[in-house]
Amino acid sequence: MRIRRLLRHPAAWAVMTLGAVALGVALYLFQPWRLFTTVEVDEAVPVAAVTPRATPEAGGRTTATRPPDGRAKAAEGPRTLAAGTFVSHEHSTEGRARVLELADGSRVLRIEGLETSDGPDLRVWLSDQPVKEGRAGWFNLDDGKHLELGELKGNRGNANYAIPAGADLDSLRTATIWCKRFGVSFGAAALT
Repeated sequence: MRIRRLLRHPAAWAVMTLGAVALGVALYLFQPWRLFTTVEVDEAVPVAAVTPRATPEAGGRTTATRPPDGRAKAAEGPRTLAAGTFVSHEHSTEGRARVLELADGSRVLRIEGLETSDGPDLRVWLSDQPVKEGRAGWFNLDDGKHLELGELKGNRGNANYAIPAGADLDSLRTATIWCKRFGVSFGAAALT
């Protein structure tokens, strides 16, 4: 009886409506089901094809030089410029980050063996801030310069992220899995 009477009151309807809206907003922001989801990715180590070099000939023409056997030169493997191991911040995070330089001069951040939680709006960043252990490292990586390389492709596995040609890798010495929605690092690796 009391419940029926209470449900007829306009204030009860207003409270229930506000509660439903608040629940919807909370579900949108926190996406709690992502604690139980996994996106696995397994990209190969990137390689860049080496283009044949043009050589001038008599008469002003140029021709592409090929190896003696006549086939195009095979792609060369990447060179590691810096590497580091992830430390956990907001969520348990494991894996390794490597900055690779490909034969064509382009650079890639490769994340290998990543194991972290899935989450809303996760990004891969390079930052000029140092990696700090524990809770102190959760929030500092956006304090200085940072460069977003894209959305996290998967919370498990191996993935490659292109680094723009003009990026200053002398100052951007930290890789982080950054939750843009809440402004917090899931984990970070010092690139040395």
